Amino acid sequence: MVRFTFLTTTTTPGYDYNYFGNETVIDKVPEDIMFMIDPYWYQFPPMDPLWHKLLGIFMFVVGILSFCGNGLVIYIFLATKNLRTPSNLLVINLAFSDFCMMFCMSPAMIYNCIYETWTLGPFACELYAMTGSLFGNTSIWTMVFIALDRYAAIVKGISAKPMTVKTTFYRIIFIWLHGLIWTLFPMWGWNRYVPEGNMTACGTDYLTKSWKMQVVSQHEKNMKEQAKKMNVTSLRSQTGAAKNKNIEIKLAKVALMTISLWFIAWTPYLIINYSGIFEIFTISPLFTIWGSVCAKANAVYNPIVYAISHPKYRSALKQKIPMIVCGRNTELTDMSSNHSEITKTTIKN
Repeated sequence: MVRFTFLTTTTTPGYDYNYFGNETVIDKVPEDIMFMIDPYWYQFPPMDPLWHKLLGIFMFVVGILSFCGNGLVIYIFLATKNLRTPSNLLVINLAFSDFCMMFCMSPAMIYNCIYETWTLGPFACELYAMTGSLFGNTSIWTMVFIALDRYAAIVKGISAKPMTVKTTFYRIIFIWLHGLIWTLFPMWGWNRYVPEGNMTACGTDYLTKSWKMQVVSQHEKNMKEQAKKMNVTSLRSQTGAAKNKNIEIKLAKVALMTISLWFIAWTPYLIINYSGIFEIFTISPLFTIWGSVCAKANAVYNPIVYAISHPKYRSALKQKIPMIVCGRNTELTDMSSNHSEITKTTIKN
């Protein structure tokens, strides 16, 4: 089999490419998935094995934190009756999606990092990429609807139309169906799922010069629109009381933080995909790692931002698992009661 051995046009400081001679990043790839590898990757030398080790360790740590964090969120919200509100159903859906994403992707990626290439076969590669896209899309759109709900609570206050359990379930069904449809298209021949440049994970083929699915960019546009709406300067207090205004500002800060963290998590994937589609600059196998790293980290800090920072959640967590929560609980109780005064009309069933 003839393989290209062109040298890469991009270099990493302190990295000796001549060390590998004529070896390429695809030399360890099993023959049964060679047909999925784009010729673009043939020009790159192998990645330093240290990067595979570091990526495997990172995925192990992130996987454990995600299992524990999202598992706790699901348990506490489902086990505590006063937390089962329409708004919090979206938080449960987000935690479930993040939990499933890491459950499906973390073990496979750790295993492949050990062998420094994808070893699970073509179908597993497609399934891995499809589940990652499905749960990633689900998490993204769940955050969009959470942002819309918080936007209504912050800006419109008591005049906002309350979200009911019924409307929340409709939104959750839409989220999953939307994600499932878009992620099944590559399985049916509309684009395809292939190994990424680091060869230890799989994703959407962004190098083939055909019509591309630009799902991430569409979500980027949606989140930018929400970021504009959730400007802190647009807040107004419905009661005029200083404490209510402070609560609104705190809610706005949390909402803006979620928008910022979303950009941190998914912008690297957007850059990688756009660079591959439009050939903006050379993508190296090492560069493709950062898309996976940032997106997987999103599953860790989502529970912290959306649930653990919630006063009522922390109060319930301290009652059920006291050893986890540090600090006094009086402040949490006061914040919870104040928060409920201005939001109970918008989250009631």
